[in-house]
Amino acid sequence: MTRPKGGLPERAGVVVVGGGVIGTSIAFHLAEAGVPDVVLIERDELGAGSTSKAAGGVRAQFSDALNIQLGARSLRAFADFGTRPGQQIDFRQVGYLFLLSRQQDVAAFERSIELQNRLGVPSRLIDPGEARRLSPPINTDGLLAAAFSPDDGLATPEAVVQGYAAGARRHGAHLQTACELLDVRLRGDTIQAVATSRGVIETPAVVCAAGAWSRQVGAMVGVDLPVTPYRRQVLLTEPVPGLPEHLPMTIDFASSFYFHREGPGLLMGMSLEDEPPGFNLARDDAWIPRLAEVLARRAPSLADIGIAGGWAGLYEISPDHNALIGETPRPARLLYATGFSGHGFLQGPAVGEVVRDLFLGKQPPVDIAPLAVDRFQQAKDRPELNVV
Repeated sequence: MTRPKGGLPERAGVVVVGGGVIGTSIAFHLAEAGVPDVVLIERDELGAGSTSKAAGGVRAQFSDALNIQLGARSLRAFADFGTRPGQQIDFRQVGYLFLLSRQQDVAAFERSIELQNRLGVPSRLIDPGEARRLSPPINTDGLLAAAFSPDDGLATPEAVVQGYAAGARRHGAHLQTACELLDVRLRGDTIQAVATSRGVIETPAVVCAAGAWSRQVGAMVGVDLPVTPYRRQVLLTEPVPGLPEHLPMTIDFASSFYFHREGPGLLMGMSLEDEPPGFNLARDDAWIPRLAEVLARRAPSLADIGIAGGWAGLYEISPDHNALIGETPRPARLLYATGFSGHGFLQGPAVGEVVRDLFLGKQPPVDIAPLAVDRFQQAKDRPELNVV
């Protein structure tokens, strides 16, 4: 890898754009596989985008077979993360608990659980009483059932990013922060170089892992990556007495309200259907009354717990709430992994494997051909139902 002393490499075998969990996982898996001169560029610090704002949930409870497979592979990688790439990530298999209060949701989750079980995921439908035993803060009034898998859980996003980054560097990759992509230079349908705020890197290949900013990257080469950012806010509470050590990630599916244990307190949030698209990262209290309304109904014991902090982050949403993963025919050697619609962190390990194999021309461990971006032009979108 050629670069001026202490500077940006002048040439690369591949440039990965984006230093979140997806980008660092891809860089690690490429470098580990022996791909020469892997360079990752990140305009801020590693993990500074959506990854650092993620709630940390990891699961395989999805309605789409591809997402189930990606989630299950990633869960196995998270369990082995201390060995490969070698980092403690506070992985806790406390389970995911979806609370269901509408009959149509019960029917949909029954179908999803049947598919999950066929693919090796030990999820099951449970009654409201068992749900309350697993998650004591909830009120079961109006609940019809719940879905639970003990293999799901939580991990620390920043630790996962740092683990992949360190592993990528050990295998010879160069990770450059404070380096913004300005342009992708083409000659015909061939990538020639990337221009960055720190200089130009000659390269024949680019991987877009830029999350909420992916549409701008695609536009540089005339490729539409239909990713739209939406703000999501979360709160951290003051200590909550009596929380069980293995409290599952608990989600009221009808309202999207969720909470999980964060130290002695809870992390909680919910999605808002009227949140406008955009890159707004400002925190405000306008959503608190709606959160309080759901709390009063579903977890009234938490209604008077004080707020200790919080943050705002960006969800990168695709039209069908499924990822965009693939390689464009034109320009050649533009690969993309984006649009994860809230489940990028939990699929990061498997996506790194998939993009590695796509780059090397091998068959990936999961057939992600249906996730190619051209599915929207071909009316082959495949909606993921288990999203919050």
